[in-house]
Amino acid sequence: MKKFFVLAGLGLALLSGASQAEIMVDGAYVRATPPNVQNSAAFLQLMNHSNELATLVSAKSDIAEKVELHNHIMADGMMKMRQVDGIEINAMETVSLQPGGYHIMLMGLKQPLTEGQEVSFTLGFSSGEQVSFVAPVKSVKGDKPKMKHNH
Repeated sequence: MKKFFVLAGLGLALLSGASQAEIMVDGAYVRATPPNVQNSAAFLQLMNHSNELATLVSAKSDIAEKVELHNHIMADGMMKMRQVDGIEINAMETVSLQPGGYHIMLMGLKQPLTEGQEVSFTLGFSSGEQVSFVAPVKSVKGDKPKMKHNH
């Protein structure tokens, strides 16, 4: 009988350890860049599947010199981009990082980003949890480079 309780307790410990990944990333992509453009942005959805507030506090990627969390805000009648210290995702909610809102800013790109590439990221949360994912590079309508004709 004792062995059963020990095994059942071990099973519960393993289950609780497996539930760490309660933040999920969906729909991630990075905007392709024209030649000589040093900055880009990543967009995605963050889903918090826990019963507690989660706060995204950092993002890392080897593709750029600096990776920061940003938001667009209205200031003095103009839209301005500002760095933020964190992005809160309430319990059981989803926050979209999208054009015109929160996004991950990639500054000092080490190479141009072209459609079909993939960029690896690691997100850091105030809880200490880290979530890694890979995002495809996509050309966004209006971002397509103009064709050059040689005469």
